[in-house]
Amino acid sequence: MHSRASSNRLSASAFQSRVSTLFLSMFAIMATVYVAGRLWQDAQNRVYVIKELDRRTGQGQSAISVDDTLKIITCREQQKKLAALEMELAKARQEGFVSKHSSDNSGTNTKKKILAVIGIITKFGRKNNRVAIRKAWMPTGAALKKLQDEKGIIARFVIGRSANRGDSLDREIDNENGQSNDFIILKDSTEAPEEHPQKSKLFLIHAVEHWDAEFYVKVNDDVYINIDALGASLANHLDKSRVYIGCMKSGEVFSEPTHKWYEPDWWKFGDGKSYLRHASGEIYAISRALAQFVSINRSILRTYTHDDVSTGSWFIGLDVKHVDEGKFCCSSWSSGAVCSAA
Repeated sequence: MHSRASSNRLSASAFQSRVSTLFLSMFAIMATVYVAGRLWQDAQNRVYVIKELDRRTGQGQSAISVDDTLKIITCREQQKKLAALEMELAKARQEGFVSKHSSDNSGTNTKKKILAVIGIITKFGRKNNRVAIRKAWMPTGAALKKLQDEKGIIARFVIGRSANRGDSLDREIDNENGQSNDFIILKDSTEAPEEHPQKSKLFLIHAVEHWDAEFYVKVNDDVYINIDALGASLANHLDKSRVYIGCMKSGEVFSEPTHKWYEPDWWKFGDGKSYLRHASGEIYAISRALAQFVSINRSILRTYTHDDVSTGSWFIGLDVKHVDEGKFCCSSWSSGAVCSAA
């Protein structure tokens, strides 16, 4: 009896052992299937994410990390703009200074040659200056379009809006522009002395977004230009993709708050209190690549008390060719001068 009971206990124990083994085997198989399924699903998701990232960014390469992916997505728009810039520069080198542009005035798709866009910075109460410029060197009416068609030069007065939008000052400019059609009216710029540097920046942004030119030229409304001399001078620098041309100078920085030309950021210019080298604000020219740089980085480019200092500061740390051109010194009266100050 004892032997029989012992045998029964052994059989029961063996049976329980087999059940446990079977249960564990089934659990292991289910776990294996579950893990394999999750790994396969994760792999599929990873492949989808990588393909979607490649499709959206155009990189054609797999993501290395989440950080890299975020950087790619953040910089996507700027990469597109830079890629377009490189294509335009390559095209310019092949075609010389001949660029293609469809006139927004003619309503046709005629190919235009645009060498330069000239922005004449003006303000309220300076109509006499504008009239004098129109009589001296800036054509009007059909002759203004002829200047663009034959010499590839566009010239416009640049002005902002009154602090009191729609007042008599704004209406006077609108009426004058209705007659002459030779203004760039910067709706986001308010006419005020302290806004002058910002207005020059907005002109460059507006011009490069509306005209595909080789150069963009800023001029004051008390400066007279020899158009032919300007065109010839600019043509000499068509082989330089990043060029900043003007009468280079370096003026004094004033740290006294009571001074007319007080510079709040005077301490940035060192103990010598002298501005960095920059082109005189009477007239200067920058190439298309630099104008596009200003447009792309508009939100982070600092302006100082003077518009010419501000422009010079944007290029001081870049790989830019600074050209100290004596013909751009409006008070020098040198042979073949581009300009003269009134």
